[in-house]
Amino acid sequence: MKISKNKVVALSYELEVEGKIADKAGSDKPLDYIHGTGMLLPRFEEELEDKQEGDSFDFVLSATEGYGEYHPEYKFEIPKESFADQDGRIREDLLQVGLIIPMLNTSGQVVQGKIAAIQEDTVTMDFNHPMAGKTLHFTGKVESVREATEKELTEGLHGEFVPREGCGGCHGGCHGECDGECSGEGNCHEEGECHGEGKCKCHKQQ
Repeated sequence: MKISKNKVVALSYELEVEGKIADKAGSDKPLDYIHGTGMLLPRFEEELEDKQEGDSFDFVLSATEGYGEYHPEYKFEIPKESFADQDGRIREDLLQVGLIIPMLNTSGQVVQGKIAAIQEDTVTMDFNHPMAGKTLHFTGKVESVREATEKELTEGLHGEFVPREGCGGCHGGCHGECDGECSGEGNCHEEGECHGEGKCKCHKQQ
């Protein structure tokens, strides 16, 4: 069976970025997804089109084909008050350089931001995707291909198409329960932007 739209595909793979393995999935716990439903990068899926179980793959995606170019304007200085809890106390446990945390932008969307620097009264947040501006080298093997069931096409392979209470649904390959936030596990490719300095605030789980 060849990979085409609405087929459930399982892959073992390695992602090499700048000479280092950035991500991988073994045959014992492969990456699985429904082909053609926007769960993975479009160019990634194009490279796998028409491959069959047992086929190997080896391809490179440019930054444009992957997660886009790096945009310096996606870095913002945010007041530390944005990291306060309901009692007004600043969440010092969140203030660690390199930590990725979910925040709400002006449209009420959850965006993932990385703490780039901490100042006395502000925190520099970087809302670029961690792989923005990078060339992605994928190698791997197609472990299996099968038809998706009607339930999987409606609800998603991992229930990702089903709206969660207080979440509004996860899209673009978010796996698992929402628990009040859409937290992607490497395969979420929805792009979010934080517009306006100081217009984001920490998105806390309830």
